[in-house]
Amino acid sequence: MYAEFKKVKSKVNKPPLIPLNIAVFCITTAIALIATPIWIMFNGIDLAEIVIAVLLFFYTGMSITAGYHRLWSHKTYDAHWTVKIILAIGGAMAVQNSILHWSSDHRVHHRHVDVNDKDPYSAKKGFWFSHIGWMLREYQAERYTDYSNCRDLQKDKVVMWQHNHYLPIVLIANFGITGLLGWINGDILGMILIAGVLRLVVVHHVTFFINSLAHIWGSRPYTDTNTARDNGIIALFTFGEGYHNYHHIFEYDYRNGIKWWHYDPTKWLIKSLSLVGLAKNLRKTPDQRIEAARLLMQLKYAKKRLVHLPNAEEIVNNIQQEYDVLVHKMSEYYAAKKKLMLAKKQALLASYEKLEIDFAYREIQQSFKLQKEKWQTLYSYYMTPIQA
Repeated sequence: MYAEFKKVKSKVNKPPLIPLNIAVFCITTAIALIATPIWIMFNGIDLAEIVIAVLLFFYTGMSITAGYHRLWSHKTYDAHWTVKIILAIGGAMAVQNSILHWSSDHRVHHRHVDVNDKDPYSAKKGFWFSHIGWMLREYQAERYTDYSNCRDLQKDKVVMWQHNHYLPIVLIANFGITGLLGWINGDILGMILIAGVLRLVVVHHVTFFINSLAHIWGSRPYTDTNTARDNGIIALFTFGEGYHNYHHIFEYDYRNGIKWWHYDPTKWLIKSLSLVGLAKNLRKTPDQRIEAARLLMQLKYAKKRLVHLPNAEEIVNNIQQEYDVLVHKMSEYYAAKKKLMLAKKQALLASYEKLEIDFAYREIQQSFKLQKEKWQTLYSYYMTPIQA
């Protein structure tokens, strides 16, 4: 009897459903999974529809990552007004709410990550909730009216234009653009189904994976203070957003994948825009901070793994000593590097002074390199590859 009462009470206490969101997700999913395959079965699909669907997939998806996320939510770079308009239209075409609302939610997420009653899509409430469930009920009704954390965006004319005319832009972008392309191609309905609805559903779940899967699957090489993970596979499907552990500790970096081989097309797009004068003030985290965070996590993992060994105290002390030496040499290295860069900018220094600074820098650089190699050898000796 008590169990039944508890069950009824939990249902009563659940926040009200959001009918519009439920309808959008249900209808678009049904069209994508049922109507579109039936249409293709009876009418076929041509190359133009496939190419346009793929192009719109990247356009709308990267309008979220390069626009909503890295440009407006985190202000990692500044963009020309023409770029802003293009990204605003593409973001509306992705149907993930306006820039203002999306950015407000995301800033709350970063401020209160994993705090269940404050993080709008806390991963600690499970995969389903963080992926899509948080949008089906009014868990935090105040989010729909309180944009006090986005006063800077309320001064952006493009942001407010899109916010105030969001629904018309969504309809024109999704049905007008795909309908026009379909008319040119000779198949309006086919283009709307494939490049419109099917593409929309795929973009939805690909970007939703950043809130859900990127907080569940992967490693934590930079911080263990939250659930965010780095995963190169997720990055392949999320336009480079899969390096999420890095992003959550260095959120103001325009990059998510910091290595040249990291698949981060959003980073490449932003960099390309800067090269042609359409983006500027690209923000990057200093290398020293990145390396310090990574080494600290290695130390934490090593201590955690070795603490149960019979001679743990001796080994941990050894690890700690090598780490302390490494951190000291790292500080010396980056200080020398900064001094050298400054010297190269100042033509007033005598040539022999520049040579002296350069020689000292290379000597410290070599010392730091050798200590890093020693640390990695020691770390690898005691550890097998660890996934947090």
